[in-house]
Amino acid sequence: MNILVVGSGGREHALVWKLRQSPSVGTLYCAPGNAGIASVATCVPLKATDFQGLLRFVRDKAVDLTVVGPEQPLVMGIVDVFREHGLVVFGPSASASRLEGSKVFAKEFMKRHGIPTARFASFAAGSGRQAEAFIESSSVPLVVKADGLAAGKGVVICQTKAEARIAVQEMLEAKAFGAAGENVVIEEFLEGEEASVFALSDGEHCVTLPCAQDHKRILDGDRGKNTGGMGAYAPAPIMTRELTDRVEKEIIRPTLGGMKEEGAPYRGCLYAGLMITKDGPKVLEYNCRFGDPETQVVVPLIDGDFAMLLKAAASGSLADYTPAFHKASAVCVVMASRGYPDEYETGKAIRGLDSVNVENGEIVFHAGTNRDGNTIITAGGRVLGVTAVGYKHELEATIDAAYRLVHRIAFDGAYYRSDIGKKALKHVKPGKHS
Repeated sequence: MNILVVGSGGREHALVWKLRQSPSVGTLYCAPGNAGIASVATCVPLKATDFQGLLRFVRDKAVDLTVVGPEQPLVMGIVDVFREHGLVVFGPSASASRLEGSKVFAKEFMKRHGIPTARFASFAAGSGRQAEAFIESSSVPLVVKADGLAAGKGVVICQTKAEARIAVQEMLEAKAFGAAGENVVIEEFLEGEEASVFALSDGEHCVTLPCAQDHKRILDGDRGKNTGGMGAYAPAPIMTRELTDRVEKEIIRPTLGGMKEEGAPYRGCLYAGLMITKDGPKVLEYNCRFGDPETQVVVPLIDGDFAMLLKAAASGSLADYTPAFHKASAVCVVMASRGYPDEYETGKAIRGLDSVNVENGEIVFHAGTNRDGNTIITAGGRVLGVTAVGYKHELEATIDAAYRLVHRIAFDGAYYRSDIGKKALKHVKPGKHS
């Protein structure tokens, strides 16, 4: 079958890379793609939000399945548009995508359906005094979140009440995140360890993929500003079989059941960002798509025809599909441009990409790159997802392999964290495979 992947980042490169391995796939397209994706798919110069252009392309090229990567077109309703034209598309409807598109909706949804999450309150522009009163009645730290999409950066962790008041003022009054901050959520800070769980759903049935752990903060030791993600690893050993079963029972299935009950059955990839607290797993956030950079470490662990798995979810036949997973580990280290997540320079030549050895489980997923003649150059804040897959190695060895690859790649101003995956090692007994 012919497949179109919509998007241009590291997540989309990972999806295209995995789909290219599927025996059921014929021609593979990506719109708009990037310099790395161009090596495994035909890139199409169409924006992810150009719904009419994408529709025409899908019809002209007889595309059998469209896979939507980023959240923006999903929240804007690309799936609804495609389904109205009788097309098979992987992703949730605009109504279901509100789980990511509105943090206020997501928190109220969890409250309605008894899904464990942090204590919270939401506030709109003009309700600064009520927000201040809530802050004063709460203990710190507190977390202030912009309601809408903010590229993973609309979350501020506040150590003091004064910091929380400033964060609210910047979002509601100073419009630091534009329309995304017209409403805010203030919630208690949850202590514990994070985990990312992906579930593929066809609206009725679901399949849970290997759990990953993202590293959101820019600096080692989980310090500094939030980013779109500085690296990830999978499977996360904190998620034991018992805990995974509990997450499916208390979070995944109630979420999918609640969406169906509210008239928005969920088809696509549901991402639950969790905090594993002393009281059990609680939801930090939902995403309505594959996470980035978690996708770069989860999809390499899927065994079998990935395209057929996505098509089963998109077409409502997931009950007929039983996925298998490699007994392996994967680690992705994001190489970013100096200054990210704030201002950064682009156009820097990337060196060392020709040193990648695929047979050794080395993969470099392009997140923000372009081509200048024969040279690959930087074009974004997060530039590369440098990834190692260890089919026979323990997690610690896979971490080492990822960093050995990182050290062979360079561009001016390159920055990366040096501790991706390290927190997992306390959960892994010496000599035990992850």
